[in-house]
Amino acid sequence: MEQYIIKGGNALQGEVTIGGAKNAALGILCAAIMTDETVVIGNLPDISDIHILIQAVEEIGAKVERIDKHTVKVNGKDIDPCIGIDYDFIRKIRASYYLLGALLGKYKKAQVALPGGCNIGSRPIDQHIKGLEALGATVKIEHGMIKAEAEELKGNHIYLDCASVGATINIMLAACLSEGVTIIENSAKEPHVVDVANFLNSMGANIKGTGTDVIRIKGVEKLNGSEYSIIPDQIEAGTFMFAAAATKGNVLIKNVIPKHLEAITAKLIEIGAQVEEYDDAVRVSATGTLGHTHVKTLPYPGFPTDMQPQISAVLVTSEGTSIVTETVYENRLRYVDEFARMGANIKVEGNTAVIMGVKNLTGAIVTAPDLRAGAALVIAGLAATGFTFVEQVEYIERGYEHFERKMQQLGAIMEKVDVEDEKAIQKFKLKVS
Repeated sequence: MEQYIIKGGNALQGEVTIGGAKNAALGILCAAIMTDETVVIGNLPDISDIHILIQAVEEIGAKVERIDKHTVKVNGKDIDPCIGIDYDFIRKIRASYYLLGALLGKYKKAQVALPGGCNIGSRPIDQHIKGLEALGATVKIEHGMIKAEAEELKGNHIYLDCASVGATINIMLAACLSEGVTIIENSAKEPHVVDVANFLNSMGANIKGTGTDVIRIKGVEKLNGSEYSIIPDQIEAGTFMFAAAATKGNVLIKNVIPKHLEAITAKLIEIGAQVEEYDDAVRVSATGTLGHTHVKTLPYPGFPTDMQPQISAVLVTSEGTSIVTETVYENRLRYVDEFARMGANIKVEGNTAVIMGVKNLTGAIVTAPDLRAGAALVIAGLAATGFTFVEQVEYIERGYEHFERKMQQLGAIMEKVDVEDEKAIQKFKLKVS
């Protein structure tokens, strides 16, 4: 078990380069096995979720060759669809359920263990099942496995009860190799949904309308090989934007698509931070006390649920009272008790956190309850006085590549050490005292 030790109080300064989008990469890796030809995927993030999914597709017969740590060649010609995707893989990452749509589209059969991931709340798969059944599949859940099978898949008109990212991608995967036309209404508009569709189109799929409420998919007989580069990760970028603001720093965040960050940028400007946009970069700086705001998480282009803990890490030391309302996941405020250990003044009522800003936080031993809350605790530790110990960093490493190294390059005083390595802990404390 490893932890981050952080000595807070240093303003982050310099430049950081953002990696490929985790959520796009997971969908694209699943889509890559839908052709018998070789696919080359670039700008792949070097994180644990990606490593686990690669192991899972290799387990069912795909050949994956790493060209470098950010580029892979994938060939799905020898996949056996009758092999179930093992629970040991699935329970670690949520988005592995995209293999259901991918395998069903290509082979008309699939069996995948019910997914896991961070415990941030209920994430039902009813919309996935509804969509796949509308295409003609029979879907059963038996012994912890989702089993889907169809003699043939036929396009259909599908209305999603909610704009589910997972259901939109899964239906899109299956529909692109179905007969006829599929229309998905009330589809998710997130950038990673668009990126998965663009990748499928590069393989010969015919998908139009992604990024809008209605996606139209004309089925094709087969998909071809492709070379594709994944979009930058808007959540990693947003995390560094909030870290710069919380520490009163000045950071240039490179390799981003500024349009994807508009909701985050708007909130930073509202509370008094400075944001400069360039073609493929943003600069965030802050001085003095920041102000308060109201935040409500919504599907894209609204404020992302994956950024909610990180903005809270800024608001806990901002002036006045802020209100943060979580509308997507009911367990997403579990980090509040950890912030309280550091001196934050937060009250939770249902799905709303009322944050009364304090002058400063103090270091403490805290535990990351999930991926994004873990990153938020690091931000809080960087802004606090004294030493902060963030435990269960394996959650953070699911979605952030070399997180502590990137922070160190910006001047953060932090290291990753074994929880029980007292010598390493004392050495770090002596070095930075």
